[in-house]
Amino acid sequence: MIKIAPSILAADPLNLERDARRMMDAGCDWLHVDVMDAHFVPNMAFTMDTVRRLKEIASMPLDVHLMMDNPENYLDLFLDAGANCLTVHAEIEGDLQAMLREIRRRGALAGLALKPGTGIWTAEKLIPETDMILTMTVEPGFGGQPLNRSVIRKIAALRERGYKGEIEADGGIREDNLQELIDAGLSVAVMGTGLYRTDDAPGMMARLHALG
Repeated sequence: MIKIAPSILAADPLNLERDARRMMDAGCDWLHVDVMDAHFVPNMAFTMDTVRRLKEIASMPLDVHLMMDNPENYLDLFLDAGANCLTVHAEIEGDLQAMLREIRRRGALAGLALKPGTGIWTAEKLIPETDMILTMTVEPGFGGQPLNRSVIRKIAALRERGYKGEIEADGGIREDNLQELIDAGLSVAVMGTGLYRTDDAPGMMARLHALG
């Protein structure tokens, strides 16, 4: 069954706890937390304090995506705050192998994110160090963008090469395009605007889970 990970980036910032609880009550599988530093991406969002407070109320894993330079300086802080899955980007400088191994050593799932234009060959030597590959289906930084359909082929290529871990996608995923991603091999769908704006989140979550 596909895992649904609502992104709190789409929540009302004045009612973050309310919206997080609403997604949990609706039956989501993970909560997705985007951390942005205004350097790696042109936006800023959330900190380890956000993760820590969400951990106090969360009844499911916290999926933390570090869209930032120098994440090696912050791994322990986010892991201490309660991240269950911690993802770094393939495009950054630094010893990514060491970062992924440290995340695993601390008992969390190690994720590696690829921007839409980053080929899987770029990360091929790192794939054995991962528990999850996050395929960005939009350019990271802002919500509400349309899905880049060329990334669907990247998901399929990972499965064709025998990748057994989680494959996550983030950006532009809707109820009417999720099945195609699942068919390609997707196992975790990050969703935002559509989930938070619906008047029937439990019903929508049930329909999404029924897709695969």
